[in-house]
Amino acid sequence: MSIAVIAGGLSTTVQDVGRYGFAALGVAAAGAADAYSLQIANLLVGNVEAAAALEITLLGPTLRFSSATRIAITGADLDATCDGRSLPGWRAIDLPAGTELHLGNCRRGVRSYLAVAGGVQTPLVLGSRATDLRGGFGGMQGRALQPGDQLPLGPHSEALATQVRIHARWVNPLPDLDLAHPAELRILPGSDALTPDTSLVGNLWKVDRRNNRQGVRLNGPRLAVADTSERVSEPVMPGTIQLPPDGQPIILGVDAQTIGGYPRIAHVIRADWPRLAQLQTGDALAFRLVDHNQAQDAWRAQRARLARIALALTLAANH
Repeated sequence: MSIAVIAGGLSTTVQDVGRYGFAALGVAAAGAADAYSLQIANLLVGNVEAAAALEITLLGPTLRFSSATRIAITGADLDATCDGRSLPGWRAIDLPAGTELHLGNCRRGVRSYLAVAGGVQTPLVLGSRATDLRGGFGGMQGRALQPGDQLPLGPHSEALATQVRIHARWVNPLPDLDLAHPAELRILPGSDALTPDTSLVGNLWKVDRRNNRQGVRLNGPRLAVADTSERVSEPVMPGTIQLPPDGQPIILGVDAQTIGGYPRIAHVIRADWPRLAQLQTGDALAFRLVDHNQAQDAWRAQRARLARIALALTLAANH
């Protein structure tokens, strides 16, 4: 069982939940920028949450399925059609053998996720199938999909579909992925304090054209740190907000480096990484300061909602 890539789209990569435990060696986490959407897509098709799927950025690929299968599309609001029929997101869809799936533009948001029953079975590298674009490994030879690629799929036990079938059960992405504007991201204080006359909070920021999986640059009031002494490089991770010399913040993404020398002025809480992943050029953004207890409560609540969704889908599949 496999998927044939007819057209690769703008930047379509194989991703799972990431590659952890190797930061000390300089290896980025990689994985889905919006892991929440990837996990929901996997649950909808009967995969484990962490299975590898496709991350689609802005413009999707055209794919042909060699065998009947089940798919789900989540994340950004994406134009998806097969046989001239429009396909909805956030629900399971059965496709017959030979189906050609066209994934077009993201109408809202930046990244969509296509999960396929059985999961994409590219080779494991350091325990993950995630594509590390900067490192050039994982996924499909460490790169975005190209025409002619064949993506192997794992076995699955779904009944063979003879026609396209859209399942009625739908997963509501709210409140964990709210694409309303302006976006709001909750942050924790960083290790480097800003001067009293500058602040991340209380200002409206715009996403710069320089944004990708490595980081999101922002445009707004010029910020400055109180301590301007020379500093050594320190550990950073996805969600860290750094302040380069031009005074315009950078929010690090899943492909970010593991150490950096810029001041660390704040950190986007884990529960808001899905919204961070969907920011695109020109989007407006505001920050809200929270404490560690609030950040932990938000993360636990999100994981609890995901567990309830998994349970509901499992019960539905057994009846």
